[in-house]
Amino acid sequence: MQISKSLKRLIYWELGIPISLLTIGIYHGLMQTVYRSGVIHQSQFAHLDYYQGLTLHGVINAVVLTSFFAVAFGHATLTFYFKKEPNRKVAWLSFWLMTTGTLMAAWAMLSGKASVLYTFYPPLKAHPLFYLGAALLLVGSWIPLFDWAGMYMRWKKENKEVKTPLAVLGTLVNFTIWFVCTLAVAYEVLVLLLPWAMGWKQTINVTLARTLFWFFGHALVYFWLLPAYIMYYTMLPKLAGGKLYSDLAGRIALFLFLILSVPVGVHHQFSDPSIPKGVKLFQGLLTFGVVLPSFITAFTIAASLEYAGRRRGAKGLLGFFKKLPYLDPDQFLFAYLICGLFLFIFGGLTGIVNASGPLNAVIHNTAWLPGHFHMTVAGPVFLSIIGMSTYLYSTNSGKRIFLPQVNVIIPYLWTIGILIFSTGLSWGGLIGEPRRTNLGMTYLNPKNELFTPEWVPTTLLALAGGIIMTIAALLFFVVFFGTMFGRKKDEPKLDLPVSEALHDEKRIALFDTFKPWLVTMAIILVISYVPAFLSAANNPAAGAPAFAPDNPVPVQPVPSDRPAAGSPKTSVTAENK
Repeated sequence: MQISKSLKRLIYWELGIPISLLTIGIYHGLMQTVYRSGVIHQSQFAHLDYYQGLTLHGVINAVVLTSFFAVAFGHATLTFYFKKEPNRKVAWLSFWLMTTGTLMAAWAMLSGKASVLYTFYPPLKAHPLFYLGAALLLVGSWIPLFDWAGMYMRWKKENKEVKTPLAVLGTLVNFTIWFVCTLAVAYEVLVLLLPWAMGWKQTINVTLARTLFWFFGHALVYFWLLPAYIMYYTMLPKLAGGKLYSDLAGRIALFLFLILSVPVGVHHQFSDPSIPKGVKLFQGLLTFGVVLPSFITAFTIAASLEYAGRRRGAKGLLGFFKKLPYLDPDQFLFAYLICGLFLFIFGGLTGIVNASGPLNAVIHNTAWLPGHFHMTVAGPVFLSIIGMSTYLYSTNSGKRIFLPQVNVIIPYLWTIGILIFSTGLSWGGLIGEPRRTNLGMTYLNPKNELFTPEWVPTTLLALAGGIIMTIAALLFFVVFFGTMFGRKKDEPKLDLPVSEALHDEKRIALFDTFKPWLVTMAIILVISYVPAFLSAANNPAAGAPAFAPDNPVPVQPVPSDRPAAGSPKTSVTAENK
């Protein structure tokens, strides 16, 4: 379909800005492996500090890129399936709020005043503009949901007995999760962190801030993943030359994500003493429960790919694998999605380890965590984002893919790099290699008394993988920007691959309406998080003063005769010290 110049321009900007910033994120990702491998033995390179670069890498790649893309993909999806465009003024308001917030946070990070990592845990303290920027980015990303919800309700009134398109359902589920989970982090930023950063409060309740963050932080993973899931269900079978095995399976999986994605964040806090054991156990069980929609997806997509392979003439039990269009430049999206799906197998398996209390105690705060994290975020999430960004830009502009043969090998090269990189990190984590640490300063510096030679092979393996990933990313930038600055040769259009369903089950009201699932979501959230928040608020340790990431001494110690904020029952005085 043809779309207006305004919407087309909006989608271009929402793709172009984060991918331009991604060049910074990728560079700092490479530099992390260089620092950690001991290639350099210093705290900064090119006037950028290790923790400053780590913050830029995390915020750009994991928050800015994903949120901008999710909004752009949502605009494209709802416009395509409803044949109506979103409200232009509302859409552009969203864009400008997100862009302004990104620029504010970028200034704080680039100036070295917000080296607090992408989790921005207190007592690490950032410049107030970093927190204001984060708040604007969140609010800007909320706005499209309300416009899309109106579009959905108007469409539903006109099509009461028609099933909601699966891609639309997935988009609305995803942004509902996003809105709910970001309410907690918005409260953390505006009520706890911002007054503290502006000097209105000297200390902060770290446990409450962490609990609010992880209410958001783990659900954030599913906000990243669900656009990829939408592509797996609604596009991958078509790209493979087949059909979606079951439309109903996709709906069940999406609604399970709606009720299970948010109330699992406490499994990141198994070591926090202020969180009750019962809450940890309940959310740990829910974390295993969220595996169910992933298993449903694994079966459904595998069956869809087998059907596609057999339509192409495959024989034997696993012969269908040989018949899929792995290197077809005309179906390059297949390559990006299948590689992401493969990597997600390992991301899911390592995630089950993290969700187990005893096993989590072994690997928490080790390099195992970023090894797992990159299997998910840098696997299906990243590959689906860059593949679909290239596709959307090409089709909407009428410009053909620049270097199509190169484009189709990028995901395979990236996958090889990720497997090597994450193997190095995971292996290192199992033998005690810490995460978020500039190992080249101490543990990987032969001249330092803390030199740990057993970590040399693991960090060098991660470095090798990081170099391969960087090469793949550079090739992507060549293809994407080459396409952007190329000449228009085809008719511009918004056109998404749409998979027919092999088993197109009749409409079941329960799986075509949001009300019962939203009520269930609210009940589970109250049960799982009210005790956690109450305990964090009422049983904190002494309020913490601000710290810098590279120094164990508070930036400005709290005067000994002043009670610690955030802890009404505890008074820290010279006498009781």
